[in-house]
Order: sequence, then C-alpha cells, then structure tokens
Amino acid sequence: TEGMREDPVMKMERLSQDKIRIFLTFDDLSERGIQKEDMWREIPKVHELFSEMMDQAYNELGFDVTGPLAVEVFALPAQGMVVIVTKGKHASLLEDEEEDIYELEVTLEQSNFISYAFSDFDHLVLAAKAVKHLVDGGVLYHYQSQYVLVIDPEYLEDRDLQLLVALLSEYGEAASVTEAVLGEYGKMIIADRAIEVICHHF
Repeated sequence: TEGMREDPVMKMERLSQDKIRIFLTFDDLSERGIQKEDMWREIPKVHELFSEMMDQAYNELGFDVTGPLAVEVFALPAQGMVVIVTKGKHASLLEDEEEDIYELEVTLEQSNFISYAFSDFDHLVLAAKAVKHLVDGGVLYHYQSQYVLVIDPEYLEDRDLQLLVALLSEYGEAASVTEAVLGEYGKMIIADRAIEVICHHF
C-alpha cells in the first residue's frame, strides 16, 4: 500500500459482550486533524473517526456495530480521551435501510484527575517511587482486581504533568473509570496522600 496514509491503530478492549473501551491519545486526534474540542461537535472529521473506530472494533474485537450505540467520551488531562461504546439493547428494526449503520448518542464528561490502573501491587510501588518527586498526593482504590491511583494534577506545571503521565505509563495503564464509579464500585484503600504512604511503607 504505497503512498497510503497508515492510520495509527487505536488502543481498544472489550469490557463485556455489549461494551468496548477505546483509548485515544492526543496524537491519535491530531494526526486526524481533530482538536479536543471537536469531539463535542457534529463535524465530518469526527464522524470519520467514529467510523474508523467502529471498523477497528469490528475487525479487531468482533464487536457488532449495527443498531443503536451509546457513546460516552471522557476527556483526561494530558492523556487523551476514553470512549466507551455500549450497544443498545434493542436491535434496530430498520436495519435494511442503508442510510446509517449506527446511531450515536454521545455524552461527554471532562475529568481533571489522572487515573492509572496497575494489575500488580509491585508495579504500583515502582510507579509511586518514580513520581514521588513530582507529586505526593493521590487516592488509591481497588477496582476490578486492579489498583487504581487517582491523582489531582492541579498544581503541576504542564511539563511536569507530561512527565508524570509518561512515568505512570511505564508501570500502569491509563484508566478510564471516573471517581464516581470508583467510589461506588471500588474499594478505597488509601484516602489521602497515597503516593507518600506507599513510598513510606514499601
């Protein structure tokens, strides 16, 4: 495929039969000429991005995208966006119509917190030690057999924020759960200054 623009593959995973999670980095967006704010708007570029996401979801995960889909977009600081796509319960009765394969119902939320999930406690300890010179706060949750560290980057300079994300990414995965979900379904392990506590004890 000489000369064809190779679109970067987005990170996606299947959460359940009817739900997938897609992680878009800001690079994924900028390579497609999309600004963060565009995700809130009905424009062709965003439609193309959704089509591409759905194609990839179908090819990579076997996720069937016919019928109504609910799409939630979470904007994360310095990390990108998380898109959760949930299949509607009822299959569309008008599937013969070629017009629009999926109906999108998009809701958007902005999170000011940085959340990282660690499958292994040792990785969490390494991450905490790596970032403690940048930030010592944080709240630690246990959620779906992972440790999720939530950090409020309010007082960090942009450059330090990028560094924080880069360091955390070495040991964990950006988590797309909101604090509300963690509070309701997760278990809080350390309520305050989690990074300092972890470094002190381990």
